[in-house]
Amino acid sequence: MSKFYQNMKKLFNFLKDKFLPFHVIIFFMFIYIPLLVVIFLSFNSNVINMMIWDGFTFDWYKSIFGFNTQLDEDAVYLESTDQLLNALKNSIIISTTTTIISTFIGTCLALAMVRYKFRFKAFYNALVYLPMIIPDIVLGISLLIYFVTVGVKLSIYSIIIGHCTFLCSYVFIVVSSRLAGMNDELEKASNDLGGNEIYTFRKITFPLIFPGIMGGALLSFIISMDDLVITYFIAGVDSTTLPVFIYGIMRRGIKPEINAIASLMIIFSLIVAALGIYYRSKKL
Repeated sequence: MSKFYQNMKKLFNFLKDKFLPFHVIIFFMFIYIPLLVVIFLSFNSNVINMMIWDGFTFDWYKSIFGFNTQLDEDAVYLESTDQLLNALKNSIIISTTTTIISTFIGTCLALAMVRYKFRFKAFYNALVYLPMIIPDIVLGISLLIYFVTVGVKLSIYSIIIGHCTFLCSYVFIVVSSRLAGMNDELEKASNDLGGNEIYTFRKITFPLIFPGIMGGALLSFIISMDDLVITYFIAGVDSTTLPVFIYGIMRRGIKPEINAIASLMIIFSLIVAALGIYYRSKKL
């Protein structure tokens, strides 16, 4: 029997050494090759079929910002640069406001859950995770029904409320994991030396959990910036965000300028996500 286990162990080690790296490479290729293809095609000058390479150009990037291009006027598919910029402005306003609110609420929730004991703590902890578990389309429909029932007008404010309902959970997870890995001896020492709770939090707790707070804030910002499903249900007439605007263009056909817009969003998302990972991974 022991010989059988030894053979199985050798087989497992062989598979791990030979095939696991290959599977990891395949996984990353599956994730990132489509993104690279979008970025590559955003420089294609072909105005008829963007899958056929016809030369390198920056004109699609110029056209989305309203600059004159060398392309034929009939090839510029973007109906209005003003609409694009207005959608971008709405997305930035919503994401910034949502990030501030979600970061504050999520951090307070994390401090309460990790540092204090109270009745039904496990039940409240499960409720915090629930918005992330619920499918986006279910949450979007539920928020739409709620806003219509209570008479809330669909606008930027309804989107902010909707985003906060689930982004608080993301901030909570990031900050609570930071708190769980933090030694509370410094806080106890501060209290023993006469420091009150406010002083201890300001001088010790907050600096130690700040990387987690920043990581959660950047994560919530990028999720809010890229959200489509929930925003689509609770957006008003004059509160179109950038993802909803892109989706509206794509319903009338995939156009070359969409590749340029998507490429800029991919690069921006990667930068923000990298910053979030950097702050999240800083050692205590």
